Amino acid sequence: MKYRNLGNLKVSAVGYGCMGLSHGYGLTPEKDRAIRLIRYAYESGCTFFDTAEGYGIGENEKLLGEAVRGFRNKIVIATKFGGPRIEGDRLVPKEYTPAEIRQHCEDSLKRLGTDHIDLYYQHRVSRQVSPEEVAYCMGELIKEGKILAWGQSMATAEEIRKAHAITPLAAIQSEYSMMERSVEKDVIPTCEELGIGFVPFAPLASGFLSGRIRTGNKYEGDDVRGVISRFKDENIAANEPLLALVRQFAADKNTTPAQIALAWMLCKKDFIVPIPGSRKEERIRENLGAVDVELTAAEFSSLEAELSGIAIHGNRTDEDIVFGLKDKTPK
Repeated sequence: MKYRNLGNLKVSAVGYGCMGLSHGYGLTPEKDRAIRLIRYAYESGCTFFDTAEGYGIGENEKLLGEAVRGFRNKIVIATKFGGPRIEGDRLVPKEYTPAEIRQHCEDSLKRLGTDHIDLYYQHRVSRQVSPEEVAYCMGELIKEGKILAWGQSMATAEEIRKAHAITPLAAIQSEYSMMERSVEKDVIPTCEELGIGFVPFAPLASGFLSGRIRTGNKYEGDDVRGVISRFKDENIAANEPLLALVRQFAADKNTTPAQIALAWMLCKKDFIVPIPGSRKEERIRENLGAVDVELTAAEFSSLEAELSGIAIHGNRTDEDIVFGLKDKTPK
């Protein structure tokens, strides 16, 4: 395994996103099976595990804590406080005060069964509690040893700068993949300028870039792909040029489309650490194996040039639908 730094945290260059073991992708695996998958990821070289109190209403944190009990101090655990809440018929960020942040931190520590959180994210930046106030609270938690480092999720460049000026950020987590590149405009450059790590979630576009998505698939329950417009049949067909490109590069490199998508991301910047999730051992092994796929400068430039000419059809998750605030039934 190769390693990278997120602030003062040393982590495997590819992490493991635990959300899908409890939430977000339909039917979840049995507890024993989920624990085996987490342990398999560790045994395969992964040392960076991502969860949140909002995944399965705390159950994901409990699951991760139990799974890593035997090797807790050999890994980096990232979790998140807060997230959207319902206000009338709208979804808005929960406005956590410093006192509430402290309580949620204590609750996460208990669920994880640990005495510290390595990386503690604000799940969504508040509109009422300023980034500076949250950053000061995080600085106090760091001094007390409750957390080792902190980060923001889905933050703007301005929010990053405001927070970082008070208590330096270790990482920013946002959606990023070949299909969702908006953070390249200012968020990733801001991270590079300030020395902040960047952690992409959905680096394989919720499985789309694995090349295994087909038209006619049905997504049930809380499976977010049921509300991501990229997974509509017409958009799957329209995005075929991207998959064709990735498949061709994979064939040329004797690897897989998923590994090409992750290798491209790792080649972009040395402070990027993707966290793909999977519920199969072979997919975990495949994703972690992307660290060994080397793209030459010429290959990377060619891939970038080809990607720049491909239009992406569909967009990211409608969170109002994911959290049940709008009907997802087609009209």
